[in-house]
Formats: sequence, C-alpha cells, structure tokens
Amino acid sequence: MMKKKSIFASKASLVLFLCQMISALDVPLDSKLLEELSQPPTITRQSPKDYIVDPRENIVIQCEAKGKPPPSFSWTRNGTHFDIDKDAQVTMKPNSGTLVINIMNGGKAEAYEGVYQCTARNERGAAISNNIVIRPSRSPLWTKEKLEPNQVREGDSLVLHCRPPVGLPPPIIFWMDNAFQRLPQSERVSQGLNGDLYFSNVQPEDTREDYICYARFNHTQTIQQKQPISVKVFSTKPVTERQPVLLTPTGSTSTKVELRGNVLLLECIAAGLPTPVIRWIKEGGELPANRTFFENFKKTLKIIDVSEADSGNYKCIARNILGSTHHVISVTVKAAPYWITAPRNLVLSPGEDGTLICRANGNPKPNISWLANGVPIAIAPEDPSRKVDGDTIIFSHVQERSSAVYQCNASNEYGYLLANAFVNVLAEPPRILTPANKLYQVIADSPALLDCAYFGSPKPEIEWFKGVKGSILRGNEYVFHDNGTLEIPVAQKDSTGTYTCVARNELGKIQNEVQLEVKDPTMIIKQPEYKVIQRYGQVSFECIIKHDSTLLPTVIWLKDNGELPDDERFLVGKDNLTIMNVTDKDDGTYICIVNTTLDSVSASAVLTVVAAPPTPAIIYARPNPPFDLELTGQLERSVELSWIPGDENNSPITNFVIEYEDGLHEPGVWHYQTEVPGTQTTVQLKLSPYVNYSFRVIAVNEIGRSQPSEPSEQYLTKSANPDENPSNVQGIGSEPDNLVITWESLKGFQSNGPGLQYKVSWRQKDVDDEWTSVIVANVSKYIVSGTPTFVPYEIKVQALNDLGYAPEPSEVIGHSGEDLPMVAPGNVQVHVINSTLAKVHWDPVPLKTVRGHLQGYKVYYWKVQSLSRRSRRHVEKKILTFRGNKTFGMLPGLEPYSSYKLNVRVVNGKGEGPASPDKVFKTPEGVPSSPSFLKITNPTLDSLTLEWGSPTHPNGVLTSYILKFQPINNTHELGPLVEIRIPANESSLILKNLNYSTRYKFYFNAQTSVGSGSQITEEAVTIMDEAGILRPAVGAGKVQPLYPRIRNVTTAAAETYANISWEYEGPDHANFYVEYGVAGSKEDWKKEIVNGSRSFFVLKGLTPGTAYKVRVGAEGLSGFRSSEDVFETGPAMASRQVDIATQGWFIGLMCAVALLILILLIVCFIRRNKGGKYPVKEKEDAHADPEIQPMKEDDGTFGEYSDAEDHKPLKKGSRTPSDRTVKKEDSDDSLVDYGEGVNGQFNEDGSFIGQYSGKKEKEPAEGNESSEAPSPVNAMNSFV
Repeated sequence: MMKKKSIFASKASLVLFLCQMISALDVPLDSKLLEELSQPPTITRQSPKDYIVDPRENIVIQCEAKGKPPPSFSWTRNGTHFDIDKDAQVTMKPNSGTLVINIMNGGKAEAYEGVYQCTARNERGAAISNNIVIRPSRSPLWTKEKLEPNQVREGDSLVLHCRPPVGLPPPIIFWMDNAFQRLPQSERVSQGLNGDLYFSNVQPEDTREDYICYARFNHTQTIQQKQPISVKVFSTKPVTERQPVLLTPTGSTSTKVELRGNVLLLECIAAGLPTPVIRWIKEGGELPANRTFFENFKKTLKIIDVSEADSGNYKCIARNILGSTHHVISVTVKAAPYWITAPRNLVLSPGEDGTLICRANGNPKPNISWLANGVPIAIAPEDPSRKVDGDTIIFSHVQERSSAVYQCNASNEYGYLLANAFVNVLAEPPRILTPANKLYQVIADSPALLDCAYFGSPKPEIEWFKGVKGSILRGNEYVFHDNGTLEIPVAQKDSTGTYTCVARNELGKIQNEVQLEVKDPTMIIKQPEYKVIQRYGQVSFECIIKHDSTLLPTVIWLKDNGELPDDERFLVGKDNLTIMNVTDKDDGTYICIVNTTLDSVSASAVLTVVAAPPTPAIIYARPNPPFDLELTGQLERSVELSWIPGDENNSPITNFVIEYEDGLHEPGVWHYQTEVPGTQTTVQLKLSPYVNYSFRVIAVNEIGRSQPSEPSEQYLTKSANPDENPSNVQGIGSEPDNLVITWESLKGFQSNGPGLQYKVSWRQKDVDDEWTSVIVANVSKYIVSGTPTFVPYEIKVQALNDLGYAPEPSEVIGHSGEDLPMVAPGNVQVHVINSTLAKVHWDPVPLKTVRGHLQGYKVYYWKVQSLSRRSRRHVEKKILTFRGNKTFGMLPGLEPYSSYKLNVRVVNGKGEGPASPDKVFKTPEGVPSSPSFLKITNPTLDSLTLEWGSPTHPNGVLTSYILKFQPINNTHELGPLVEIRIPANESSLILKNLNYSTRYKFYFNAQTSVGSGSQITEEAVTIMDEAGILRPAVGAGKVQPLYPRIRNVTTAAAETYANISWEYEGPDHANFYVEYGVAGSKEDWKKEIVNGSRSFFVLKGLTPGTAYKVRVGAEGLSGFRSSEDVFETGPAMASRQVDIATQGWFIGLMCAVALLILILLIVCFIRRNKGGKYPVKEKEDAHADPEIQPMKEDDGTFGEYSDAEDHKPLKKGSRTPSDRTVKKEDSDDSLVDYGEGVNGQFNEDGSFIGQYSGKKEKEPAEGNESSEAPSPVNAMNSFV
C-alpha cells in the first residue's frame, strides 16, 4: 500500500504510470512527448472496499483517475445510477470523481449506507473502481442490567462477564477500578479474547467492589463503562486443591477457520489450584518458527501471517501438580483471492499482437471473469482482434479502435480482487528525444556513449553515421544498444567528430547530430619520491603533471588520506609540497591528487622522520652462541643435554631455546623443542621413536637472539608402533557421485618406524552396512567412487608401520559430493521500509532439494532506473549473502525514488541454485541533497541577486526552495531571521529593501514532499551609498543601529531557589525576562517575566542538588539574550537526622546562648533606669516584591504519581513538580479534572497512563474556559 500511495501522490501521474507498465512498446519518460500521447483512464486513488465512516463528519468517497483526454466520472449506488445533481447534500470535487456528502449541515450518515462504484471514462475506454461499501460507525450504550454481588469461596474459579455492546467496528475491552487504574493480571487472573475476566482461583485479596469493564470505540473516540461488579471472597479452612479444568473453550475439541495472511489467535484458560500452566503443541508437526508468539501468560497462541500449511490440530495442555487436561482446536486456513499474475497495461502498435493475463489463487479456487470498459465481456461490443481464453485475453493484429480498458474480477466466498488494465494502440512517426548537437567529452582509451533516445509506433529502426555524409557505422569497434545508444568501447583521438543518428518506421524518418570530443589523459610525469629527513629539517615533494590543454586541472595534497594539517609550515606550490621545520608528527604518506572534469590520477610517497645521531654510549649486543654441547643418559624416549653459555655482551641472558634436527626424515630442517631459563645449562629432553636426533642451543637477551650453537652429536632412537593417527580427517565429495577422504599425514618422526601406511575405512551412516577398508601408501587422500549424492558417511583413518598398528582411531562424519540446488526460493516479497532501506522475505526451499550443505541465500538486486531522472542508467547488480536458513534480509543503501529488481537464490557448497522470478519494487521519495551551488551577485544599496543550481540528487519531485537570511553586525551577532519559500522551477531571486552596507547571512535548501534537504550557506554585503555615509535603518526586518548588551550575569543559589542579577546597557524602559532549564537537558527553556525594569530576579521552586542553565533577555530587542550561565542548587536535607537535643555539644551551646541573653537583658534594664533610650527598628516590608515571596504550600497533588521524565515520587504537598517547573496546583479526586490535558491518556490496551494533573488556575493567555464541569463520560472520551 505504501508504494501505491507514493505513486498516487505524484503530480506527474502519466510519467510514473508509463514508467511502471510492461508493454510491447518502451515509452521514454519525456514530458513533452507524454503530454501528446492518448491514454485510456486509469484509477489512481479510491476509498477502501469496506469503508467505515464517522457519522458526525462529512463522508468523502475518493475516486481519482488519469488519462488523455482527462476522464469524466459517474457513480452507481447499490447497482443503479447515482444522480448526484438531485441530492443537494452530495457534491463532486472539480476535475475529480471524489464525492463529498455533507453530513455536518443536516445530512444523516445512515441515509447514505450502501455499495458505491465509480466509473472514469474517456474516448479510449472506461475504468471502474472497487465496490465501496459505506457504513457509519456505531458506539451504542451499555444495556442496563442488575448485577448481583459475586460471593466466591477461596480457591474456586470465577468468570466476570463483560458482554460489551455490539459496535462498528468492535470495541477494545479493558478492565479498571474506580481509581481509573488498570487491574493487574497474571497467570491466575487474566482477560480473555471475548473481554471476560477469568480467575483460575480466587484469593482473599480479590475482594473488591469496583471491577469495571470499559469498551473503547476508536472510530468515534468514545468509551462506554459497565456498572461496577462486586466480588467478595470468603475463606474456608482448609482450602481444597483442584486439578485443572478448562474455563474456555469448553469440551474436548473445537474448530477454527482463519483466512490466509491474517493473525491466528487460539485461547485456553483453565481453572485449578495451584494455578495451572498452559502449554501448546501442534499435533503431527512443529509450531512455525519466527511466526509463533505466546501472549496473556501463554494462554493465547498467536501465529502471524498464516498460510494453508498452518492448518491442523493444535492442542493446549493445562497442568498443575494434581493433574492435567487438554483441548484440541482443529484449524482450517482458507484464502480470499490473491494475485499470481495481475493483468498489466499493454501499449501496442497497429497490427501487433499481445495478451492480458489474469491469474489468481485462493481457497476455494476463485472464479475469473472479464469486463470490457466496465461491461461483462460477453455483452460488450465485439472486437475481431480479441479472443478470451479463460484467464487470458489474446489480441491479434490490433487496430487503433481496439483501445479499451479491461477489468479482471477474481472472486470466491471470502472476497474478490478487481484489476483494471488497458490496451492502448498508438500509431506515431519517429521522434528523437536527445537534444540536437549535444556535446560528449571523454578521455582517450575509455568508452564513449552517444545517446539517441527515440520513440515511435511501430518501433523505429536506428542507424548511426559518422559525419554529415558518412557511411553507416558497422563492425566490432561499435556496440549498438536497444535504446538507441552508440557505444565506442575504446575511443581514440581520431574518434572525434560529428555523429548522426537516424530513426525510421513506416510512418516517417528523422535524424539528429551529436558531437564527440576525445581528450588526452592526465598524467603525473614526475611523481613524489620516498624521503628520509632528520628532525627540524626541510623536505619537498614534487608532482609535475601533463594534461589536455582544454581541461583545467586542480591539484590536491593529502596526508595519510586526510587533509594537510592547518599549519603554516606546509607550503603548497604549483608543482610541489614543501614542509618546513619537520617534526615527528609529519611522519606519514603524502598523496598528490590531480582532478579534471573527466579524469583523476594520484601518486604518493612516504616521509620518514629520524632523530639526529646519538652520543656514544655503552654497547649492548645479542649474546654469543653457547658451545660444548654434550648428550648423556641416553634412553629409548629421553636424553640429557648440557652446554656452556657464551658471552652475554652487557645484557643478561633471559632464556635458552633448544632446537632439534631429524637427520633421518628431514635433514637440514631444525624444529623447536623447548626452552629453559637463562640460569639453567642442562635439560632432560623427551624423544620419539625412529628419529636420528641432533640438538643445538640459542641464547636470548633483551637485545635479541644469538646465533645457534654448533650441533650436538647424533642419537638414533629405536622403532615402535605409531603412537597416534592422522589428524584433520575429512570426507568431502568433489563430484556428486564420489567421496574424497583426506587427512593430514604424520610427520616423519611421528611414524615411529619404517613402512608408514594408512588403513582407510568408511561406511554409509544410518544404514546397516559393513565397514569397507583399504590400506594405502604414505599419501593424504583416497577417493571413493559410485556414491549417492550428498549422503553422510562414517570415516576413520588408522596409521600403521612395519611394527604394527596405531591405537583405534575415532570416527568422523563426512558427506559425499554435493550437486547444485534444484529449486529457487518461492513467495519472494519486498517491504519497502523507507527511501533507502527495504526488507525482502522468501520461503525456504525444501532441504531435500538443496542437495548439499545449505550455506545460505543470495539476493541479487539492481537499480532499474531513477523515477526523477529522464534516462536509464547502466545496470550494476549487487549481491547480498545471508548465511544459514534465513528467510529474510535487509537491503541497505538504496537510492530514494527509484525502481529496483531483485531475485533470490539458494547456495550450497557446490554453488547457486536457479533464481526466483525477478521482483520489482520502488523506493519512495526522500529529502533532496543540498542545491549544487548558491551565488550572490549584483549588490546594490538595498538589494542582492541570488542564483542557484538544483540538487545533484533530488531524491524525488522538488516542491519548493526555502531561503532564510538575517543581518550580521560588526560583532558577528545575528539579527532577526526572515524566511522565503520559492517555487521549485525558479533558479534566481532578487532580494530588495535590504539595509545598505550590511552583511547578510543566507541559508538555502530544497524540499520534496518528504521534507527539507541539507542547506548551503553564503554571506554577502550590500554596498554603501556614494557619499560613504550610512543612513539610519528604517523599516521592518532592518538591522537595529544600536544593539543592547546584557552582561555579568551572576547567580547565588540555595537549596530550592536562586538569586539572578545582571548589568544592562542599552535603551531605557527595557522589559526583561529570565529563561532557565536543567543543564544538559534537551527540554525547552522555561521563561519568567521580570516585573518592571529591575536587574535582579529570584527563581523559586528549584530541585535541590541539580545543575541549571540560565540566561537573561530583553523583550522587543530582536530576541537579544545574554550568554548562558550555569549554577547548582544546594543538596537536600537528609530525611532522617540525629536527635541533636541529646548531644553534649548542643546542650553546651544552648547554655552559652542563654547566658548571653541574660547579660543583654541586664544591660538594657540598667540603661533604661538611667533615662536612656534603646532604639528598636522593625525591619518588615509590608509590600514585599512578589518575586521574592515564598510560595504557598498546597496539598492538592497525588504523591504516588511522577512525571515521565524523572520517574521519582512526589511528596504529598510538594510545590515543585518533577518536571522542575514552578506552578500552583490543586486537585480533587474528581474524574472531571482529568478530562482535559495531554498528561492523561490511554495507552494501546486502554490503561490510563501519565500524571494526574491538577485543575490549573485560569490564566489570561489560555483564553476563555467553560466554568461548567463536563460529564464523566465526556471526560473519559477526551482521553482517547
């Protein structure tokens, strides 16, 4: 559906349609040509078959079509003509067939229920829509009933029936309590598919009076509530345990019919104590992998995208410690019709043949019927060129009057499919679409492709000539493509010239000339060379080039594939790169890249930076080799070796390495034996039989290894049976009828004696065969012929020599040879996820047809063409391999707004199987790349001219360009931002009424219907007037001549508040505001207005121990703000504190304070008696600034709920909400107060989520609100 929507939304509907169709003629995507071609109608948009409408809103029945000439529209209702002119409530949109039925002005939706069908007709035929069934949605009220309280014994089962009203569409059911909280569900308590609430066994905590069933009708956004149900659980001791009994479904068996592609839901809910556990199996098979899910605590089995293969018996088993019970559900999967081959449009030339094929499948098999121009073909006007053969219409020797629209209807008892496909017969003389005298430039010895895009009916023949009067081009040096393109595989200098393309058919002839220029290749004739330079020296790399005189080269230098460091020591000349004062960081690879518009070459060299020669120091060297090697204590399997170390050369020896030579089997080859610490000069060595040993020793220190010592004397050990068998035994067939057994032969010393051979044994696995054995010479391979294809074999290989056999070998499993897979993956489906990513699905091939080890699947995909460009591109196939038995994969890196094809192949060890049929899919539009350039020219006193180029990759149909600009003052501060939307077909713009001598910054980007692409920026300056004197700025959008300044923002923070102060320079009577937020958060800034023109403010209600960001701004001054400041509030006081009244230091402190107060009282008394006065000043502000008043405590919040951001509980009465905003709130327990506000809403299953918001105090900015409280039902409706 997503692909259809993207096609219908396109304005260039005819272009997109001809791009999709498979026809006898290939119609180029040339807009001028397409405007001239006649075309039968095609339905491009229609309402769904089953259309449920909101009875409170106008009914819009869509019917859009295209064609040439534009089609006219008519409607039928319930099979008869619907005259919309006689119904004042019904109108048809201009240039469209879409009906609008006015319900909001007196009409009733029920009066327009029925079956509607649209017909789009022009002189070349008529297309029809699906039958559109219009039904208004219904959300009836709950039937009133008297609900008796449920009294249940502890441990018994219970079912609370919901029985919701029958609505259209059916409602979503959920259970909640009076507090509007969802009732918890578990393995013991759960909601069934029918909405009832099932208790496998009741517990005392289930007692409550507010079990409430809700029905949510999404279409009308209403919720209906059932009366509360009361449940009282009474206890009896002891509680009797019970084995499982199914509550639903009843009986031992039941049946279920589901349609192909739907979701299959099977449910089993059981009673019992302890609570039973549910398990699901499929009799005679496995539950489908990757499509099976368990829901509702495994009580519901969910299988998505069911197919006929999912039919069968499904058993649910309920079990607890006392026993089990089961139920078998017989599932039958039927299928509404689905396309195998939908009919495709035909574009034919007069006298040509063609076919329309309509093939569909279903269960039961659908019936196929044909219509011509909306009329059953049996009663349609006869056409001698047409013959109907079941699901195929055969056309022979068509004429222009044979053009028509044919409809194929495939139907069975579960639904129908309707497809329109036209036959369009065109007779057109040849046309060449490639521009005349188009210039092509290529580099010598590279291919040249000269286009000759053409169209005609019948299809024209194409011929190429060189020169105006040259002979026709033939021969192996040219390749002639079906689309008219001439390819010169290896263009030479003498290929330069004029080429003429001639197109002719029986209706005429036309020709076109193009020009070809062949340029000399760019070469680097002197490349940079490897350099070694001492630190702080100077080095230069040369890069001298030779190029075609008509091409302009550019030279770029890189270091280690990145840009050169931004360092003045690097000097780039015309033909060289010089590095001054070289440092160790300059070490690396330097690359010279030369680019022209047609080719690019590069060369590189390595720079090595070395230090200056060091001062003489102590010489450390590798040790001298050991000497005087001696063998003692010779035994059959061991010997002792001793030696004398050589000079260690100022670096202690860390260890000795002992090596041996087998003079009998591998003379001259030395092998590692062992190593010992540097303090040890003897070692006991283990030996193997039948080896002629010699030993040598190597000393090692921190500098390196010494030369090897002289070899010791030789020692030949006695022969013995082999100790081991060959390793890495494998059985892999090289041909479908053989088994190649391979192994790693024993080394010479492993043979333990002369006459080494191997006993090779094999037998077919899982077949009662005897072992077949053969003894072979000292080789590493044996081939068994005449085996079946890819069957398992047990294999073992045993070593033997003249003295006897090695121990019994272990068996390995091998396989005879593989053959190529036999079948291709089926049911290949593509789901386009976004403009650059698609997901492909396929059915796995049967393992028997793989005929080998399944290695995975390969997806071949390639781009057919871009939907936004005028010509096709060279097809480059890409391959993705998915290992193992995967049945889906992602296709990344697709280009937006393009048509692709793909196929899938299975892979085994032999190779690839056959490919599945090619699957076509299209990617939707994406956002475009940035415009190719933006130039600003012609500056005047008050205007600038902007010119731009369209995006290199439009990735869709451009809808407009967005230009934003703003002035910049001398301190690089930005002024107000102005935005302009420009039509997509424009390429320049003159901006007027600008400030003179002002710098402006421009931001420019393109848009498609998906969104805006990346932007490019540019800056430009308007010129000063002739006198060189700036005029004062006048008018909207001008840069202010005087910019205010707010500086020195300081903060003094406490636990829950902070004092903000600042200094201001600028015009008088500025209105300030303070913005703040949590530091590092992406939330929007919170704003507080400062009363008057004061330069301080108190932020209250802050969260303790939190870092905040703050800034100050002035209203009406081009959005001017200060720089940001960051502060942190003090930590919160601990909730539990030590009782300091019992602490000794506190008691002493209080005594000292009491003594001080007593002394002060005595002094006051003495001074008063002497006639003196004691001035007491009351410091009390009767009218304190409201900004520094403490907030009034409020108890109206619900402490158990938290904001979705903090996830921390609020203390009751807190005046600081968790989102850190300062608001006055109060609350009561009325559901009415929860009705308006985005924080209260239902989630998908109907439960209430979010924060209970209190009733906000009215603010002038919020507008007028009704003082009348809405009903609880309306309050609940607002949540949906």
